[in-house]
Amino acid sequence: MNRNDLRRVDMNLLVIFEALMFERNLTRVAEKHFMGQPAVSAALARLRDLFDDPLLIRNGRNMDPTPRALAILGELQPALDTISGAVSRAKDFDPANACDTFRIGLSDDAEFGLFPPLLNALREEAPGIIIVVRRTNYLLMPAMLASGEISVGVSYTTELPANAKRKKLRDIGVKVLRGDSRPGPMSLDEYCERPHAMVSFSGDLSGNIDLDLARVGRTRRVVLGVPQFSGLRSLLKGTDLIATVPDYAACALVDDGGLRAEEPPVPIVPAELSMVWSGVHDNDPAERWLRSHIGCFMSQALPLA
Repeated sequence: MNRNDLRRVDMNLLVIFEALMFERNLTRVAEKHFMGQPAVSAALARLRDLFDDPLLIRNGRNMDPTPRALAILGELQPALDTISGAVSRAKDFDPANACDTFRIGLSDDAEFGLFPPLLNALREEAPGIIIVVRRTNYLLMPAMLASGEISVGVSYTTELPANAKRKKLRDIGVKVLRGDSRPGPMSLDEYCERPHAMVSFSGDLSGNIDLDLARVGRTRRVVLGVPQFSGLRSLLKGTDLIATVPDYAACALVDDGGLRAEEPPVPIVPAELSMVWSGVHDNDPAERWLRSHIGCFMSQALPLA
């Protein structure tokens, strides 16, 4: 195919192809692109004709890509990244008059403890923008960046796509939250004996805190796992339950006086809170503006009341 033949190719089809390769589900692609499922089915039929390949083959409830489809994705994705970047860099960004939609991935602790002041600043400077927050963590972040579900994310991170960029925002210090009225700070013995609540997106009831305790030959007793930080205020208040949480989440949770926060009685190795983004958006003026505000508002240490 020469470049004149490219005029016969619908760019929208290639975007749908990329989404199908990541989602492997017609309904999810339809929801993500605000289309009806019949329209996605029709697009898949056109793609099969374009590439002369089934592309996706149903396997029970799942759809598996063919080897040819995976090879096409490997060739097509860098080209789409280049085109997207070129188009983005051609536009200036005026926050006061912008109506862009930004898709941000946030871990629950970052959304609960750090996002509100960032949101206020973004809306004050760019009142016409739309912000879509997706819940993520270090396990979900790579796929969400690679598929374009988010353009930037804030979380603890590990492995990332090859074209992703990363910037450390801050160390994740921790505080111990308690809702009882006992005077004085907790000893290590009391900390280990008290029942613990833990915020766990995946339902796993162990974390880095347990590794820190193991270094000094101690363990804790986790009796409650919850999926988000917002519920801890009512769950801990007036009970003997305690929770060890990021300091910025503690700051938000103690603001009504129902809980208090104190230093943990054991040395904690801090994790890193990072901002990550797709390399295709590296020079996008709008995304650079967004990342500068994330860096400003999510890297500051917040004082506990």
